[in-house]
Amino acid sequence: MTSRFSSSSSSRMRPLAAAMLCGAVLLGALSSAHAAVNPPIYMTHGVEYMSGGIGSDEAQLMETVSPRWPATFEFAVKDHKGSADFAAGVHITVRDSSGTKLLDNVVSGGPFMVARLEPGTYEVEARIGSQTLKQSLTVPTGASAKAIFEWPAGTDMASAGTRTVQ
Repeated sequence: MTSRFSSSSSSRMRPLAAAMLCGAVLLGALSSAHAAVNPPIYMTHGVEYMSGGIGSDEAQLMETVSPRWPATFEFAVKDHKGSADFAAGVHITVRDSSGTKLLDNVVSGGPFMVARLEPGTYEVEARIGSQTLKQSLTVPTGASAKAIFEWPAGTDMASAGTRTVQ
């Protein structure tokens, strides 16, 4: 039995195959690097949530996806000049109208957190160090709601990360 391809044509195919393999490896590496920007989605007590916003790419992602989630929380600490620093490492607790904890002491991975809360009214606590802020949040049917937590200048940031708001 004779081969339809001569040895010279198979030797010409080797560089093409090697280039295709290198391209596939490079594409896989770039895809992995892009996926690292997306924060993971977690679930606790049946509620999905995602937190992030460290770095401009991740902050942009969180701002883009925020309207698609029923609840959004933002965290910042005012500085002495009147502007604010984004805060991470914030401890979040969300209770429904009957007082049941849906998110219990969840720690934010950045200045933004989104959660898939059912329509209803919730009590949200956000804590940095020993300072806790509380807000009521009403999630309407078919729309999203946002709560912004802003601590006063001088808040102890020892247990939370910060990033300057520009």
